[in-house]
Amino acid sequence: MKKNLLNPFLLFLVGLALGVISRIFDIYFDTLGNIFSQMAVWILLGTVISIFSRTKKNAMLNIFPFCIGMLITYYLTSAVTDGVYGKAFIIGWTVFVFCSPILAYFAWLSKEDGLFPKLISVGIVAVSVLSSILLFDRLRFYDLIIDSLLIYFLFFKKVKRGKIN
Repeated sequence: MKKNLLNPFLLFLVGLALGVISRIFDIYFDTLGNIFSQMAVWILLGTVISIFSRTKKNAMLNIFPFCIGMLITYYLTSAVTDGVYGKAFIIGWTVFVFCSPILAYFAWLSKEDGLFPKLISVGIVAVSVLSSILLFDRLRFYDLIIDSLLIYFLFFKKVKRGKIN
């Protein structure tokens, strides 16, 4: 079942839907808008997509359409709803999207054995926490929940992988 859910086309559609939903949350649901406007939730979703992808290559191929779909519809919906965003936000999220395959590669590696994968896991959690503090001024209750889920998936959740890597 996981194999059917984790494919580039379906993840592109999910990204398209989440882009619209995120913008709707920004407009009508302040708290949900705040959650989906910050990086921590996208780091969590990207990490989960990556670690459950069958191979490193699949992780990279799955995450890019997800992220690009979200970016496209978020800013299209923003334009339609007269959302005001500076160039810095658009450039920042675009850079994030184009870096996402490399980030997915490392996130996938985080579930392997050894010290380096554990360091990657620590790095992912650190970036999630620091992005909340440095980019969005502080950790909020929902950041703690998101980061706790991230820790669970990175350090405790077992992932079955075949011999194909």
